[in-house]
Amino acid sequence: MQYLDLEVIHQAIDWLAPADGEPSAGPIWLCTVLATFGSSPREPGTWLVARADGQHRGSLSGGCVEEDFLARLADGEFTAPAQVIRYGEGGHQGAGIALPCGGILDVLVERFTACDADIAHLEALRAALEGQTPRLRQVMLEGDGARTLQHDSGLGERVEPLKGHAGEACGYQLRVGPVARLLLAGLSPVAEACAAFAVSLGFEVIICEPREEVLADWDARKAPLEGVSLRRELPSRFIAAGGCHAATAVVALTHDPRIDDLAMIEAVRQPAFYIGVMGSLRTSTARAERLARSGGLSAEEIARIVMPIGLNLGSKTPAEIALAVMADIVRIRRGRARESL
Repeated sequence: MQYLDLEVIHQAIDWLAPADGEPSAGPIWLCTVLATFGSSPREPGTWLVARADGQHRGSLSGGCVEEDFLARLADGEFTAPAQVIRYGEGGHQGAGIALPCGGILDVLVERFTACDADIAHLEALRAALEGQTPRLRQVMLEGDGARTLQHDSGLGERVEPLKGHAGEACGYQLRVGPVARLLLAGLSPVAEACAAFAVSLGFEVIICEPREEVLADWDARKAPLEGVSLRRELPSRFIAAGGCHAATAVVALTHDPRIDDLAMIEAVRQPAFYIGVMGSLRTSTARAERLARSGGLSAEEIARIVMPIGLNLGSKTPAEIALAVMADIVRIRRGRARESL
C-alpha cells in the first residue's frame, strides 16, 4: 500500500530526477502543514508537492488553499529556499483566503532544484518512509534554508519549531518515518474494535490469528474490515520474522496465554514503541511472574509491557476498551506523559 506521504516524495523525485534520461521538471516546491488553529482540515506534517505549471500531488486543505498557492506559484512567488505562509484570519500572503472551517493554517514552503544535494535529501526521505528508521528533519528559515536529517526515535509531535535568540521560530524539526503499524495478536471483539479505530487513525493494521476455530467464525461472519490485513499464523512467528519495526504497536487482547504470552516474549526483543496486553491487575501480576519464570524475560523487558493495557477510562464494552487502548497508543506516539493528560 502506498500511503500519501510516500506518493508525494516519489512524485517529487520523479519530477527532479526522471528516469530514462528525461529532462528535469524542476524546480519544485514541497509544502508542509506546520500548525493548525481552530478547525483546520489537515494535521501538522501533511505534505503537498507542486510544480510551477500547476501539477501537484498531496493536499494541504482539500481545495481552497491549494488553488491560491498554485496561482501564486504560477505568478512567480515563493523564490526563497524556505519560508512560512499563513492562511486564514490574519494570513499575510493568503489574506484573501478564509478557510471554510474558520481555521488558520501555517505552511512551510521549500524550493527544491535538480541539484545533487536536493535530490539526495528527497531520496533519504523516501528511504525513511519505506524503511524502519525514523528520521528527524530540520529546516532553517534563514540564509539558504539549510536542511539536515538525523536519526530519531519517531516519538513526539510531528512538527516542532526551533527558537532563535529573540524567541521567534528560526526553523522547524519535522519527524519522518514509516507509517505507524498496529499489530494485533489474535482475534477478539476488542481486537476488531481496535482495528476499526486504528484504520480511522491512519495506522497500517495487521491481525495475526492461528486458531482454526476462531478463523472459521471470522470467515462465517464475513467479518473482514476494510484496510486490515489478516495473517493466519502465530503472531509471535510473524514478529520474529521481522513484522515489527520502531513504528509498531504490538497489542494482545485475547485472554489466551498461548497467543498473548508468546507475542509478548517476541515483542520485547523488537524496537516496537508500544507493547501491551489485556488483563486485570491480578492477571497482569500473574502474567509478569509467568513471563519471567517460563519466558525468561528480565525485569527490564517485562517493564516494557503495558499491563493492564490502555488508559484507565473505566471501560466495560469492547469498543470502550479499544478506545482506551488506542488513546494510550496515540499518547505514547505523540510523546505525552500520562501525568500531562
